[in-house]
Amino acid sequence: MALLRKLVNRTRTSQLLDKEEERKDLGFGTRITDTGGRLVNADGTFNSRRVNVSFWAWADIFHRLTVMSWPAFFAVTFGIYFIVNCLFSFVYLGIGIGHLSGIEAGSATHNFWEAFFFSAQTLTTVGYGRVAPIGHLTSAIAAFEALIGLLGFALGTGLMYGRFSRPKSMILFSKNAVFGPYLDINAWMFRIINESPNELVDVRAEVSLSRVETLPNGQKTRKYYPLKLERSQVNFFPLSWTLVHPITEESPLYGATEQSMEESDTEFLIYIRATEETFLQSVHARYSYRYNETVWGAKFRPMFDNTKIEGIVKVDVQTLHVYDEKPLNS
Repeated sequence: MALLRKLVNRTRTSQLLDKEEERKDLGFGTRITDTGGRLVNADGTFNSRRVNVSFWAWADIFHRLTVMSWPAFFAVTFGIYFIVNCLFSFVYLGIGIGHLSGIEAGSATHNFWEAFFFSAQTLTTVGYGRVAPIGHLTSAIAAFEALIGLLGFALGTGLMYGRFSRPKSMILFSKNAVFGPYLDINAWMFRIINESPNELVDVRAEVSLSRVETLPNGQKTRKYYPLKLERSQVNFFPLSWTLVHPITEESPLYGATEQSMEESDTEFLIYIRATEETFLQSVHARYSYRYNETVWGAKFRPMFDNTKIEGIVKVDVQTLHVYDEKPLNS
């Protein structure tokens, strides 16, 4: 009897595990049903925010300075440089402007800027020689500031190298996906191209469909379906690549309409990974298309430039987003 009970429990557990395995989840969960927005932003970032994190997790300065935009990085760098020099300027002024030889005392503004530029020379270890500290206290502060400068520039050099050496893909996605004729059926398609002069090899693509469905009990849940592509991998990527999902009877999009995609809050989630040829580093790109970013009854216009120049194949990047209206196959 005990053996029979064990067999029944094992069978039940196996069935539960099989059901869990069938529940496709890309990491967003199934309860996100009424966001009113997309799961993945157009720039590849996730449309989510972590709240109530610890201070040290939030203040990951190295990561923030590595991934922020170049204008923001230079703004932060110059801001820190200015603030540090201002702080040491006030310290020198607090000790007394007379402890800095070569400076003639004047107005408060004049004294501040004289102390500021002496601080800048000390921080960068330039030392023109016109101004020098007098006394052990002022010399000790100047020595400490020089140490701060050396450490700061070492960190800045590391950040600059990290930003330049960070692998980054420059894969450009078409602004819209299209739902158009393909062979004797229809297909959902989008197009990509590599804008970077560095070549990409072994490029792989994964596309998933996310939509909200209503269960028999009336509860709404978000489900995910992998979309089978006509071609999910290319060894070389010198030109554009149109990724095609044929709409067959096995496709989750079989029988879908513009209205049904809108009602189910359909979103296509795309993940591209490749190897950058110069340094053999892995790069990746994320993108998504919402239901209202799919053009029905259209097909992409060819990107090849027929102008022949020394036998070189030319691809016009500006036509990546261009499509022509084409009636769907019945």
